[in-house]
Amino acid sequence: MASVITGLVAALHIYFLILEMFLWDKPLGLKTFRNTPEKAAITKVLAANQGLYNGFLAAGLIWGLCLGPAGFHVKIFFLTCVIIAGAYGAYSVSRRILYIQAAPAAVALVLLHL
Repeated sequence: MASVITGLVAALHIYFLILEMFLWDKPLGLKTFRNTPEKAAITKVLAANQGLYNGFLAAGLIWGLCLGPAGFHVKIFFLTCVIIAGAYGAYSVSRRILYIQAAPAAVALVLLHL
């Protein structure tokens, strides 16, 4: 079950990458991030950079999954990174990030240790 949830967290981060790098100023991106076209235009480059980082988190989680049992510590590291990023996002941007990003990673981390 830990691998399934970890895979879900990786998939979420691939989705975040797509939203932030390619759809930031499109209708879905504007709606998701509650943004205006004007603000999206100004912040597009920053969002793309953020999306790239989300892609790195997804890549790390996928790497850990591909390693099988040998990827235990890799998954711990990247899930912890996701939790920290989610907690900071909840503090600095929106509490929703805690539930959308950090909570699934925390569940995966707990399941990984069981």
